[in-house]
Amino acid sequence: MEELEGRKVIILNAIIKNYLETGEPVGSRTISKYTDLNLSSATIRNEMQDLEELGYIISPHTSAGRIPSDKGYRFYVDHLIREKDSEIREMKALVIENTEKMDKVLQKVAKLLAADTNYATMITAPKLHGTKLKFIQLSHVDDRHILSVIVTEGNLVRNRMIDIEEPLNDEQLLKLNILLNTSLTGLSIREINLGTIAALKEQAGIHSDIISTILDAVAEVISEDEDLTVYTSGATNILKYPELLNSGSATELLGALEDKQELKTILTEGLEEDEDEGKLRVYIGDETRSDRMHDCSVVTATYDLGDGVKGSVGIVGPKRMDYEKVMHSLRNLREQFGATLEKAELKIEQKEES
Repeated sequence: MEELEGRKVIILNAIIKNYLETGEPVGSRTISKYTDLNLSSATIRNEMQDLEELGYIISPHTSAGRIPSDKGYRFYVDHLIREKDSEIREMKALVIENTEKMDKVLQKVAKLLAADTNYATMITAPKLHGTKLKFIQLSHVDDRHILSVIVTEGNLVRNRMIDIEEPLNDEQLLKLNILLNTSLTGLSIREINLGTIAALKEQAGIHSDIISTILDAVAEVISEDEDLTVYTSGATNILKYPELLNSGSATELLGALEDKQELKTILTEGLEEDEDEGKLRVYIGDETRSDRMHDCSVVTATYDLGDGVKGSVGIVGPKRMDYEKVMHSLRNLREQFGATLEKAELKIEQKEES
């Protein structure tokens, strides 16, 4: 492989790709049209002669055309694997880089919002909501078990072992695979209603119990609650308000703002309630459902990055907070945040294409 460099590599790749497409021996004139080398047919013939002497291509008969040898195929496959591995490494680096950038952006958003409002702020990292089922594959394990591979949007893959009372033959398993994928592919958990379930069970006949178990597994996978990152800023701003400082609940409130699980419950409630992206939610006192925030108000909003990827941002302050200013800040933030992320996405796409 080290023997080849420069235009020999390009010509060999062109020969192999052309032969893979046509199945016909490849001549120098074809290569001159196939590549951007701007070389004459005579020069290409010389390079092809060298490649043949090195054992990368062969002449099947008296024709001027050449086809790849086993050595040539091996070069092509190894070269292709290295290219793909490089692409994967670049994509992983890009994902890591942009994840790190997103973390910094969200931390900065929380900080700026806290400075702008003089209240405590919190924002969740974006997460996929309303996940839809992409594919289900049932496979034999043994007479008492089958493996259910469940794939959702974003290519999230989960495996579940399903207990069965009686062995399934290949034909029965195939029918169940077809039935499940025909009926469920493209649906979210909310769209898999009682009518869908009843129809599936009826069509499954004696295997309706298996369908029930698989549907439970699908619901579990789609509804799976992964760790959600919450960024906060401005917690000490609450100490500026006497009613919070003097109420004796300042310590509790500061503790609540450090409790990511409690904040997550407040912030994700709006995401699950409805699809009205423009709606701001205001929780006053006990409406926050947090014993440690009963002297506060919380205003939350949803931001949407498209394709079901959403997050929430919230502001915590005294009940006498400037609601008009807070609502204006959240609306303005959501619009600017969406535009900023769209520009970032465009840059990523341009980088991938270049």
